[in-house]
Amino acid sequence: MKNLTPHDIVVSVGNTEHVFVKSGEVARVSVTDVVIGHEDGIEIVVSNFGDVVGVPEVGGEKFLVSAMVLGALGVEYRGQAFAPDTGSTAIRNDMGHIKAVTRLKTV
Repeated sequence: MKNLTPHDIVVSVGNTEHVFVKSGEVARVSVTDVVIGHEDGIEIVVSNFGDVVGVPEVGGEKFLVSAMVLGALGVEYRGQAFAPDTGSTAIRNDMGHIKAVTRLKTV
């Protein structure tokens, strides 16, 4: 599976670790921030998400992306596009940083 994130992704299943090495290509979703106000001099913005770039065509190879990119893809990518599930099942070190995930999410 092609890893389109800027990081290696480790998936731990039982005693086996699957390492998906970053490919050097990164899928992105365009973002436009709009200032909607200020709070104590701090800008408050909303983000409008646009097109996804850098992913294979629907029906092509399976790939890994960030959760943000996955959220911007349509259901036609279900079972083809995946993101690491960094929720409660993720394996973390003593500093709270993710060492591995135990499952993947799809759209």
